[in-house]
Amino acid sequence: MARLISLVEDQSPLLGEVARALAPHTGRAHVVGLTGAPGVGKSTTTSALVTALRASGRRVGVLAVDPSSPFTGGALLGDRVRMQEHATDVGVFIRSMATRGHLGGLAAAAPQAVRVLDAAGCDVVLIETVGVGQSEVEVAGLADTTVVLLAPGMGDAIQAAKAGILEIGNVYCVNKADRDGADVTARELRSMLAIGRNVEGEDAPQWRPPILKTVASRGEGIDELLDEIDRHRSHLVEHEELELRRRLRARAEIEALVVAGVRSGLSRGDAAQQLDRLAADVVSGETDPYTAAAILTPR
Repeated sequence: MARLISLVEDQSPLLGEVARALAPHTGRAHVVGLTGAPGVGKSTTTSALVTALRASGRRVGVLAVDPSSPFTGGALLGDRVRMQEHATDVGVFIRSMATRGHLGGLAAAAPQAVRVLDAAGCDVVLIETVGVGQSEVEVAGLADTTVVLLAPGMGDAIQAAKAGILEIGNVYCVNKADRDGADVTARELRSMLAIGRNVEGEDAPQWRPPILKTVASRGEGIDELLDEIDRHRSHLVEHEELELRRRLRARAEIEALVVAGVRSGLSRGDAAQQLDRLAADVVSGETDPYTAAAILTPR
């Protein structure tokens, strides 16, 4: 599994062959994303969820995304350090992935890495995002269920209202609930979600995101969190939303691969030379960027 994910991250020429071999074995895993601002306890909550999932007999894959150094491109892999208690469990596979400059809280290779873990027989794949703040919403397009984590003292109601991550959650979790202000945070969050539901109107989805309080470092509230995650999956299946989500995910994955292929093609051979000539023409005023782009766009 580690070698396959390395092929994905390195964009190996063997990747197409590998993907074709894995395809018949995918589509079974429940993909759960965990996101939130730095310091809310994503790694600790992920580790606690792994413990609960293993207690129920499920195989678990974890993709822990770490930010890359802008200087070396490397990552600290701190998430893996925090999950050492699961290192010897054969039913758990943990992989740290560097963002390598990719924005949105995920690594560019994350969709294909999820496919590897799914094909390998993981019942649940947990994706822990970087923790970069309000713009970290890409995980919602990759996960079947998105858990948004908050903590007391991380910001006021206005911050909560404008945070993009509060628009993507299927389950909301106020972690570190043993701290002062946990009830206030939960109440403000409930108010913000109520406003969102009123804006959506009568045609809004039937699922109402629950708000839970946990102390992940002690395992408190984790069983209830897992129950809500499972309940959301049942809701998706019952209302035929799971298949739709996965089609949209596959569409986005295909689109990303096409764009990457086009970008790669423009960097080689005659296409690269033509691109350089057009760039010079744009700078000299002989043409404009839109006309130049139309010349290079595949028909």
